[in-house]
Order: sequence, then C-alpha cells, then structure tokens
Amino acid sequence: MSARPVRALFGMLALFLAVGSLCAQVIEYEANGQKYQTLTRKGLTVIVTHLSSHVAGFALIQVSVANGSDVYWTVRPESFTYVKPAGPLTAISANQVVDLLLDHGSHSDVVKLVTSYENTLYGIPHMRSTNGYEQRRQNAMTSGISAKLEAAVMASAIALAETRIPPGQATDGAIFVPTGRESKTLSGGRLVFRTAGETFEFNPDAEK
Repeated sequence: MSARPVRALFGMLALFLAVGSLCAQVIEYEANGQKYQTLTRKGLTVIVTHLSSHVAGFALIQVSVANGSDVYWTVRPESFTYVKPAGPLTAISANQVVDLLLDHGSHSDVVKLVTSYENTLYGIPHMRSTNGYEQRRQNAMTSGISAKLEAAVMASAIALAETRIPPGQATDGAIFVPTGRESKTLSGGRLVFRTAGETFEFNPDAEK
C-alpha cells in the first residue's frame, strides 16, 4: 500500500479529526444512502454503520478505524458492546465468527455478507485501509471448497480481527453482535467501544 491512498484517507477524515479532538462529538453523515457515525478521541477516529446482513442470530456492524495519533492503538471486536436497556450485547471474536460460519454458513451467506460489506466500505469516500478487508480478502481467496468452508473463509476476511494499529495506519472489519432469536436487527440501543482507557460512545439508534 503506497502512501498516497493513506494520505487520501486521512485527508477525508481531517475535519472529523479536528472537530472530534475539540469536543469528542459524534458526527453523523450519509453516503450512497448508508448512514454512518464517526467519533474521534486522542487522534483515533472510528466510523461505524449497520450492515443489512445478519447471520444465525447475529447482526453486523461495519467498523473503520484510522490512527491519526503518534502512538499505537489496539482494536479488538470484543471491546465493542451494543448497550440496550435490557442489558449489553458484546461482539464476538474473529475466531468465534469463523466457528459460527462453519456451523451455520452457506453460499447465500457468503454472497450477502460480501455484497453488504463491500457496499458500506466503498461507500466511504477515499476509504483505504492499510490492514483491512482488501488485504484479508486477497489472502483468503480460494476455490474448490465446500459452501460452509467458503462461508467461514470469507467471514475471516470480513470480520474485524484484533489489530495493533501503528500511527498513520488504518483498518476495517465487521463486528458480529448477538441479537437473540426474537430479532434480526439491532435497534433501541447504542454502540460503545473501549480501548486504552478511552470510551467511544455513539448516538443511540431508533427503536424498530
């Protein structure tokens, strides 16, 4: 990955970084019909949006993280929690995502996951991760495998993995949050992300 796409990403996020550094305010915006929220703390910018896909009782949220600070930040999917009045729902690890798709995955799951994820990721202007979905997808590409294994392989590319992000770098991935059997979507709560003593608390979603 050359320096030019990285500069483009941080150029796009310059306004978010400036505003977020002053007041840590959640900024909401829309791109290609998709609603995004972004929040910056100490130079770390996190962008989130709900994906339309759901798998085996799990809703998906796409997360993009850009490190505009001069220190390393660690991002873990389990550090994301969807907080509802009835209680918090914690995202599962990347390894658990792969196990989930091995048990419940199908070819249609693969198509829905890939289509939904790419639409939201590429909907962010100039978004280019240096250690995210594109790199993982290239590593995961294969053929001649079963549908369930294919679903698990692609899940490993899409799922947000534990990542230590260097200064000036970025990553992206989907977090899988359990919704329970009674619902296929997340609503009526808010996403909270905690790392290195910082709390990123996003605006609440309307009840559906």
